[in-house]
Amino acid sequence: MKFKAIVCDLDGTLLNTEHTISKNTIDTIKKITDQGVKFFIATGRHHADALRFKDMLGLDSYLISSNGARIHDENNNIIFRDDIPQELSNEIFNTEIDPEIHKDVYLEDNWFLEIPLEEAHDYHKESGFTYTVTDFSKLHGKEIIKFFYIHNDEKKISKLEKELIEKFGDRTNVTLSLPICLEVMNKDVSKGHAITNVLMPQLGLKKEEIIAFGDGLNDYEMLKSVGEGILMGNCNPRLKELLPNNKIAKPNSEDGVAEYLKKIFL
Repeated sequence: MKFKAIVCDLDGTLLNTEHTISKNTIDTIKKITDQGVKFFIATGRHHADALRFKDMLGLDSYLISSNGARIHDENNNIIFRDDIPQELSNEIFNTEIDPEIHKDVYLEDNWFLEIPLEEAHDYHKESGFTYTVTDFSKLHGKEIIKFFYIHNDEKKISKLEKELIEKFGDRTNVTLSLPICLEVMNKDVSKGHAITNVLMPQLGLKKEEIIAFGDGLNDYEMLKSVGEGILMGNCNPRLKELLPNNKIAKPNSEDGVAEYLKKIFL
């Protein structure tokens, strides 16, 4: 059966090493969507951030953001939201975290952190979406879209991953978008949940009609929930271990998504 829909992660997947979409990829996706195939972005990024890339591609499709905690329709209206409830978010805020690890929060239309993180601008220069430095005590009592933690030492992030899973694993989804970035969402939030419970029923899509691309552990549920889940050549080794039989595209540095899609659709 020919695929009717493509679902694609951004960082490490659709975006190249310059954190943008190449002309080759833009042109390829336009040729495919002109055939009537739907293309959906599914990202850990905030909706306001990811919207820039949707516009670059000229898409008229749903947008899955914050790893599935938010879904917007073609007209940019929220059709699904699932935040971390106040009581649980307060517990996470009050958890002692290594002070060297950058702590980040998505709350409504904002990205907050306590200490400036200049290298984050490299990832967001295309969209211009940026953070606000604030005292996290001011955010207590709020429903949080997601928490995420960044540090260049993967061992520190791995240690924090184990600690948070042990403490909150039964009430949250703790996952890695990058080896240096740990993300925490509400329990049932994932890209796979968004596809299975929103995209498929609302748009009349069947599992076998969807192909998806991803590189991180936060893509695992998505890649499992579709007809064909494609791993990027640069994917997290742990993802490859979890999905040993999945096909592999070229790395994002070589426009892996575009080159794979050309073979299928063009």
